[in-house]
Amino acid sequence: MAFGLYVHWPFCESKCPYCDFNSHVVDRVDTDAWTVALVSEIQRVATTTSEEILQTIFFGGGTPSLMAPKTVAAVIAAATSVWRTANDLEITMEANPGSVEAGRFTAYRSAGVNRVSLGVQSLDDRHLRFLGRKHSVQDATRAIDIAQRTFSRVNLDLIYARQHQTLTDWQNELTQAIRFGTDHLSLYQLTIEDGTVFARRASAGILPGLPDEDLAVDMFELTQSLCSDAGMPAYEVSNHARPGQESRHNLIYWTGGAYGGVGPGAHGRLGHGLHRQATEALRLPSAWLESVQTRQSGELPVVVLSPDDIRDEALLMGLRISDGVPLDRLAALGIDVDHWPALHDLRSEGYLLLQDGYLRTTKRGRMLLNQVISRLSDAIPIRQS
Repeated sequence: MAFGLYVHWPFCESKCPYCDFNSHVVDRVDTDAWTVALVSEIQRVATTTSEEILQTIFFGGGTPSLMAPKTVAAVIAAATSVWRTANDLEITMEANPGSVEAGRFTAYRSAGVNRVSLGVQSLDDRHLRFLGRKHSVQDATRAIDIAQRTFSRVNLDLIYARQHQTLTDWQNELTQAIRFGTDHLSLYQLTIEDGTVFARRASAGILPGLPDEDLAVDMFELTQSLCSDAGMPAYEVSNHARPGQESRHNLIYWTGGAYGGVGPGAHGRLGHGLHRQATEALRLPSAWLESVQTRQSGELPVVVLSPDDIRDEALLMGLRISDGVPLDRLAALGIDVDHWPALHDLRSEGYLLLQDGYLRTTKRGRMLLNQVISRLSDAIPIRQS
């Protein structure tokens, strides 16, 4: 099974009103202290995963493109020194398309980054302001050009189903994004997450113009059509790629691979099959940094996942991807596919398929993925040994 490393950089220039990620705005960052701490945690994770072969590194946030290039280089050097690595190690960095971040791209490439994911979010200046973004469409266009000249692989993040956005608006915007010619697009419907500024506005009745369910469905279906026609079909609910250009790091999550997580609030999954452990770091940056600086040597603290947790997670993550979940993986987790009433009901209702050795959703099932997974998880039959 694949193994990856997730590195969380929790700092941003400003907090976007839709964002519920673990991100924080601060006046300054002690770069040297954070570099030492991240390297220390990588070494700690490696003490229990030394047999793994590192296939991906993913810098997420927050805004990782605000990291000092020397920190990025130190993290990559630490990871590649404590694990054996794949020959085609994928190293992704999330980046905002502002001029400051784009100015660091060459240095990040020199440090080892070979894939960048640009948080463009919109190609409409009015909507960028609505989303609380600090860059303009002109900034984004410039950053995309620099990224494509600097990195071998580029992803664009876009958010749709925004306030007062029409189907034609989204068609024009997505068409423009496709024309940039990147090999990967992450296209997310705007969701109102608890604890965000948008959630508070919505509860106060001051977030008008969000699409109704029918328009949201139309936007989703248009997204599938335009991207498929452009040779970038969906390989996951919100992710589209040219063949061979899928995010290998995210596929580790969706296919049940193992990954270490370092940085504030970072999650990890260590081990395979029914022998998996979860890690979750402290969320508050100052608390995380202090804990790393004062912690005595020893193994990484973990929580052993129950077999039920592991099976639920396999369905939750695996059914997000177009390929679905291999039946032999379900069998290895002790699931009795042949005696699963919920599965057979969902098949007869047109939401699921058993095909070519995989359990996967139909187009109809993908539209109602959360409900499908909930019904499956309610009564998973366990094979008696």
